[in-house]
Amino acid sequence: MRSMMIQLQPIPAPRHFTDVPPVLLTDATLLERKNKVLTRMNEAGFDALVIYADKEHGGNFEYLTGFVPRFEEGLLILDKSGAATAILGNENLKMAQHSRIPVTLKHCPLFSLPNQPMENETSLETLFSETGLHRLNRIGLVGWKMFTATRADNTQLFDLPYFIVEALKNSTGAQLVNAAHLFICGDNGARVTNNENEIAHYEYGANLASGCMLQAMNAVEPGIRETELGALLAAEGQYQTVVTIAAAGQRFEKANFYPTYKKLERGQPLSMTTAFKGGLSSRTGFVIADESELPEAQKDYLDRVAKPYFAAVASWLETIRIGMPGGELYAHIEQVLNKAQYGWHLNPGHLSADEEWLSSPVYPHSAETLKSGMILQIDIIPSVPGYTGVSAEESIALADAALQSNIQTAYPALWARIVTRRTYIREVLKIKLADEVIPLSNTVAYLRPFLLAKEKAFTC
Repeated sequence: MRSMMIQLQPIPAPRHFTDVPPVLLTDATLLERKNKVLTRMNEAGFDALVIYADKEHGGNFEYLTGFVPRFEEGLLILDKSGAATAILGNENLKMAQHSRIPVTLKHCPLFSLPNQPMENETSLETLFSETGLHRLNRIGLVGWKMFTATRADNTQLFDLPYFIVEALKNSTGAQLVNAAHLFICGDNGARVTNNENEIAHYEYGANLASGCMLQAMNAVEPGIRETELGALLAAEGQYQTVVTIAAAGQRFEKANFYPTYKKLERGQPLSMTTAFKGGLSSRTGFVIADESELPEAQKDYLDRVAKPYFAAVASWLETIRIGMPGGELYAHIEQVLNKAQYGWHLNPGHLSADEEWLSSPVYPHSAETLKSGMILQIDIIPSVPGYTGVSAEESIALADAALQSNIQTAYPALWARIVTRRTYIREVLKIKLADEVIPLSNTVAYLRPFLLAKEKAFTC
C-alpha cells in the first residue's frame, strides 16, 4: 500500500501569498456567460428561464446579474431572445441599474422583509403576464439545484418558494420544467467551466481561504479560544460560503455549530474550516506534538486513518485529468481508500464556484467528463468508528495548454503563484502533479496531523 511510503517529517511550509487583490469579472466574461446560457436553453427548447435567488441560493442569478438580492428574494426572467427582466423587492430595486446584463426592472414588495411597506403591490401573476410568460409554451425554472432522485420525476421537482411556483402555474399554461441543469450539471452546464478571467476571480477566494488556514494552524496552542481561531479564519471582510468551523474536543454540544470561548486543551481533536467564493480549506487533527500523545484507543491513528487518507489525496491529485469520466475517478478512490473500510460516503471531489458545492461529476458510474476550466474541491471525508477524522480539503482547477497560456498572458502574477504552488507540491510533498492540474490554494495536500508539531507534515 502506498500509505506505507508516507512520511511525517520536517518540511518547509507552503508560501502564504498576501496582498492578492480581488479580480472583477469583465464585461466580456458576462456576455460570454449570457451567451452560454442562451445557447443551452435554446438547445433544450425553453422559451424562457425563471431564475430564483435569495442570499443563500443566489449563484445562478448572480452568474448573470453579478449580485444576489441579499436578505430578499429575487427573480431574473431570461427570454430566449436575450431580453431580461429582474423582479426585485424594496431594498434591491437600486441594484437593477448595476446588473451586469441589462434588465427591465419590476417591483415585487412580496419579496421584501416582513412588515416592510407594500406600496406598488402587484400580484406576481400580473408581473409574469406583463413579462409575456402567458404567451409561452415551455418555461425552465431555475432554483439552485437540479434533482437526481431515482424514484421521482426530477423535472417536476422545484426548489423555488411555493408562492412563486403557484403564481407561475396560475398565470401561464406553459409546461414548467426544472432547468437548473443548464447551469450546474457537470456534463454541460454553463457554470461548470471557467475562462481565465473567472479562474483569476475565484483564485482570490481559494488563496484567501488557504492563507487563513495556514495562519490558524500556526496559531494553534493549548489555551487559545475557538473564537480566536475563528477570527483568523475570516479575512478582508469577504463573504464566507460555509459556516466557519473552529471546534475543539466534542463537537455539536447543544447543537452548536459556531466557535465558542472554549479553550483548546492538549490532546484534543481539532477541526477547522473556512471558505470564500472559489475555494474551501479544511483541516482536522490533534492538538499534540507527537504520536506518543495520541489517545490510548487511537495509538495507530496515523497508520489506520491519517496516512491512508493522505495517500488517497495524493493519488487523487496524480490521477485526475481532463477527459476522465467522473465515474473513473470515483472508482479509483474506492480502490485506494476502500469505502467500506474508511467510511466515506459523499462524492470524493466536486465542483465549486460562487458556492462551496456547485455539483459533482464524481459519482458511481458517472459518464460526465472532467473538462478544462473546471474548479474542483478535493473532498474525501473518511469516518472510521472510534477514530478522530482527518481532512485536507483544498481547491484545484483543470486547465489545458490553451487555458494555461491565457492565464499566463492575462494574469502573470496569478500564473507565478500557480507555478510556485505546483513546484512545492512536486518537490516538497513529492506528489507527481500533472501539468493540467493547477493549484488555486496555497495548501493543496499540505497536512499536519499533529497541530503542535508545526514543522512536520506528510510527504510521499
